[in-house]
Amino acid sequence: MNLEQLQGFVEIARLGHFTRAAEHLHLAQPSLSRQISSLERELGTELFHRARGHIALTAAGETLLPRAKRMLADADAVRSEMGELAGLQRGRVRLGATPTLCISLVAEALNAFHAEHPGIDLELTEGGSHLLIEKLAGGALDMALITGTDGSQDNGSALSHTPLLTEELVVVSSAAKPAIAAKPGIDLQQLARLPLIAFHESYDLRAVTDLAFRSAAVIPRIVVEGAEMDAVLRFVERGLGVAIVPAMVLLDRPTLRSVRLSSPQLTRTISLARRADVNPTRAAEAMRTVIADTGRDLVERAPSTMTLVDR
Repeated sequence: MNLEQLQGFVEIARLGHFTRAAEHLHLAQPSLSRQISSLERELGTELFHRARGHIALTAAGETLLPRAKRMLADADAVRSEMGELAGLQRGRVRLGATPTLCISLVAEALNAFHAEHPGIDLELTEGGSHLLIEKLAGGALDMALITGTDGSQDNGSALSHTPLLTEELVVVSSAAKPAIAAKPGIDLQQLARLPLIAFHESYDLRAVTDLAFRSAAVIPRIVVEGAEMDAVLRFVERGLGVAIVPAMVLLDRPTLRSVRLSSPQLTRTISLARRADVNPTRAAEAMRTVIADTGRDLVERAPSTMTLVDR
């Protein structure tokens, strides 16, 4: 058994097709087929059900898949650690983050990290917290920035979570339009009377705001639904409606104004997660330091709506 065989097996399982897997790996299909046949002979069992136009894992294949992913991830970690013996001149960091963090905390952190360590390759995966946790547990990420409302997060036993900061969810509107509230805060009953731009259902924020409206027994007046973060902010800038967003995304956006939510106040905690059973590489540890420093800088810029988590 070798890593090339395992990589071929994982790609076929991911794509469900020998030809596409071979193309992705830059191999000829017969070569990939021979690798898999050799692996099956060594293991003494078939890994795929082969039918015309359809490839599916056997029970043995289902058992091997998570182990193969872990072995490949461990091999990548060994390569990174060996490559770093001469210092932080080269290497790779695989970071995951939620969409709202990608346009705020992550953008600032990656800019600072690249300036300090230009030889380190950065690989960013964007997705919801649950997806990132799955990828992290499977070895596809070195670390992930995840969020949880009211400090609640999926704390799997295989993962280590380090809370960084908490921030409020605020209501944003166009700075070119009249203010939506005369007072410093707005409650959900008042907000429900305004045109609301709602995030796509895959967003963690959408679940949080939907629950808040249900708990308050009010129905929001949604005028645009299913948008991504960049589109939501652009729609608000154009005056199409208001949106509930994390306070962090308002930094350096003079075309938007915000008002704090009251009754209830919604907050979320941002944490850095990693696998507890894998020692971080030097590059990953350097990234962790930059992210923590960036978080402190952002809190200093908006102390009224963001606070550091005491550790």
